[in-house]
Amino acid sequence: MKPFARLNKFLSKLPVNLVLIALILLWLVPTLGLFITSFRPREDVRTTGWWTIFREQQVVGQVEYETYCASCHGMDGAAIPQANLADPELMNAYARSNRLLVMLKQPLEDDSPHMVDPLLPENVNESLAILSPVHEYIGALSGEETKGSRLTLRNYADALVGYKGTQDYLTDCQEGVESTLVKFKCNISDLLNPEGMGSAFINTLIVAVPSTLLPIFFAAFAAYAFAWMDFKGRQWLFALLVGLQIIPLQMTLVPIARLYADLGLESTFVGIWLFHTGFGLPYAIYLMRNFLGGLPREVFESIYLDGANHWTAFWKLAIPLSMPAIASLGIFQFLWVWNDFLVAKIFLSSKPVLTVQITNLIDPRGANWHILTGAAFLSFIVPMIVFFAFQRYFVRGLLAGSVKG
Repeated sequence: MKPFARLNKFLSKLPVNLVLIALILLWLVPTLGLFITSFRPREDVRTTGWWTIFREQQVVGQVEYETYCASCHGMDGAAIPQANLADPELMNAYARSNRLLVMLKQPLEDDSPHMVDPLLPENVNESLAILSPVHEYIGALSGEETKGSRLTLRNYADALVGYKGTQDYLTDCQEGVESTLVKFKCNISDLLNPEGMGSAFINTLIVAVPSTLLPIFFAAFAAYAFAWMDFKGRQWLFALLVGLQIIPLQMTLVPIARLYADLGLESTFVGIWLFHTGFGLPYAIYLMRNFLGGLPREVFESIYLDGANHWTAFWKLAIPLSMPAIASLGIFQFLWVWNDFLVAKIFLSSKPVLTVQITNLIDPRGANWHILTGAAFLSFIVPMIVFFAFQRYFVRGLLAGSVKG
């Protein structure tokens, strides 16, 4: 009977385990894809999926090369000395497949097409889909590109400095390129470029840290008053405070924006600090009050009998005992503010944070989107670190908010 009992136990848990595995895969696979894509070159991101990184480098593009190029250039690429595909200088002259496409579309001296049988498709996207693996295979022939070189940090460099050129920031700096699209000093000061993620990262920290500490500070005082001080209308005020949590944030954007304009607080850090503090207080007070209200009454009565006043009880007793709730509240508030887009877009447009700056990296013509993967990973790496480092406090925070006081 024991084997059947174990089998039944395993089968009874199988649906739950499958659901958990599915949820983990749904979270990990896109994250892995985003992480891998953030290290891939621009051309690879534009033409192939991130999973192709696991293919053998020598195989990539071999079929396409044999179909379109091998009959003239040979499998080693050296059959035509004037156009030796194994020459690294030729690879450098056509560093991208779109440049190769432009050359191949030009007719030869006798006005015949470069490729006769078969011809490249007239559609540019279809042609690039063919030439991208061919270009990669030619790179392998020339020895300029190997499997290890297919991963690069250039996307992160472009995202950090807000590069919107035609190549990439590091290449332009090495070549000394100067144009209307490239306006950098090519030194460490470029990290503070207002259009880059480096500057936005600093802005996000300036917004997130005070917007996390201020609600906790004020909520601690209010929670102690609701939990351990008797005053008229206490329960009604607390019920009203709980009801404020259902008010949609979007309803207040226009009136507060007009108020900030009258007070001169538009596009200021003080304005967004006050906004996040105001909307973070109802939940913060609710959570803190329920946690403090669940503490043993005898502990507070004993300190009152020893002659302590409310101020002493608050600092010496309430705050140390409520550190789990404070920690969990700080994590919730920090993650909410860090990932906020709408409030930062409206009230801090002149000093964009990470979530806003990601959208600004897109070229007006829709180009340059390959660096969004690096920019996105830069934006959520801090929340990931915070989550994994303090995840035990999330459960404590949920329980603290559900304790009946």
